[in-house]
Amino acid sequence: MSDQPRIEPLAPGSWREDLASILEAVPEGTDAPLGSHNIFRTLACHPDLFRSWLPFAGLLLGGGTLPARDRELLILRTAVRCGSSYEWGQHVRISMRIGIERTAIDRVVAGPTAGGWTNHEAALLRAVDELHERSTISDATWEALAREFDQPQLIETTMLVGHYHMVAFALNAIGVELDDGLEPLPGGDQVSTK
Repeated sequence: MSDQPRIEPLAPGSWREDLASILEAVPEGTDAPLGSHNIFRTLACHPDLFRSWLPFAGLLLGGGTLPARDRELLILRTAVRCGSSYEWGQHVRISMRIGIERTAIDRVVAGPTAGGWTNHEAALLRAVDELHERSTISDATWEALAREFDQPQLIETTMLVGHYHMVAFALNAIGVELDDGLEPLPGGDQVSTK
């Protein structure tokens, strides 16, 4: 695949009025408008889909029931399994902003069997791997998650991983380029699928 995007992000001067109000918005807890990120300016090339997708994505990212640390570990592992540098880079930044240690972020690449995870955190990463490989979660992993999560959180876990899997597919296929300052996904030789 080319290093160039297959679909160019919308340039700020070309935003329709209805898109401009969305792309100029600065979400709570951030310091930059949505339109400063290639993902949003690219997906805005399909305005109806973009407007419909944003509320769901926003709920999962900022209004869900999962603890922020758990949510980000799930998203980071999804980025690893899907090979999505853009998703990885954005969520490394978010993870660091909410206080996840750099060593834990880096350990996500090694997977659920790496030393240093709690039983719950290892189960989160296993859930991502199992969903990626088999489109379901094993009974053992489900039971491990259910020790700390209620039913809504269990549902949200599967929806979050599925959503970010879909987003990674789009980012990868469209060729969305990293924003300035985002780090790429570490090399494939460091990525563990076990």
